[in-house]
Amino acid sequence: MLVRHAEAEGNIKRLFHGWTDGHITDVGHKQAGLLAKNIANYKIDALYSSTLTRAIQTAEYISKITNLSIIKKENLKEINGGDWEGVPWEDLPKFWPEDYKNWEDKPLVHKMPNGESMQEFLKRLVTELMQIISDNQGKNICVVTHGTAIRVLMSYFYFKNLSRSDEIPWYDNTSITIVEYKDNDFEIILEGDTKHLTDNLKTIESQEWWQNKQERILESKNLKENE
Repeated sequence: MLVRHAEAEGNIKRLFHGWTDGHITDVGHKQAGLLAKNIANYKIDALYSSTLTRAIQTAEYISKITNLSIIKKENLKEINGGDWEGVPWEDLPKFWPEDYKNWEDKPLVHKMPNGESMQEFLKRLVTELMQIISDNQGKNICVVTHGTAIRVLMSYFYFKNLSRSDEIPWYDNTSITIVEYKDNDFEIILEGDTKHLTDNLKTIESQEWWQNKQERILESKNLKENE
């Protein structure tokens, strides 16, 4: 199970927060509480989290309801944004037009200025995830991580690389994605589920950038299917 952290400061202020260590908001705390109640319906044997505060704060709600200790892993952190850290999203295409275009359309070749490349990020995440799976064979694992991290991992689960990751949607805060690993492969069971949230507690789904992005993803997917 992959869980995106609850609404954090960067999500509301629309700032790029990769390794920037923000906290969850008041709404985020409500989201995390509802998330934990939903996760209580699942059998979880181990709980892992990114070491960034917004992920740990979210994992703490799950920990309380499952009585599981949080195992913190540096390699589950969000992408290192380098020079983009703390910059408003709307300013990124102004200052880094080519890099931002790659971020949007060519993640396979994108590298954060003075930060990580998408390829480095994917390798870090997959290596850590496979180690977690190896350490917990036969167990149900909950991993609390970040938006870009889940999107990159979903691209890997679907396509085994980043070549079509522009087709992967952004999942909302506290979304649940369930992936089963068997026979050396991944099967997606549940994707980006936020049924535990009421509409007024959803974060990115109410934001204009997300609605525009969903339209672009659908257009891109349709174009590739018709090629």
